[in-house]
Amino acid sequence: MASMTIRNLDDRVKTRLRVRAAEHGRSMEDEAREILAAALAEERPRPSNLYEAIRARFAAAGGVDLPEIEREPIRPVDLG
Repeated sequence: MASMTIRNLDDRVKTRLRVRAAEHGRSMEDEAREILAAALAEERPRPSNLYEAIRARFAAAGGVDLPEIEREPIRPVDLG
């Protein structure tokens, strides 16, 4: 098993971790381990392409209706 040290932990976060650990009858280290395991256990589907990633990021903001633009026919290209 690996180990790690967390430096510069805010005092309020440490206090909340201590209280939460006591509520669950665990040490602070065990509680932190459980929190990390639970947070990382959630599998989020990865977007299959850039379009899907952008769409997922901004979906909550809602869509925008854009007016349809009238277009002219494509002009022939002179290759000669």
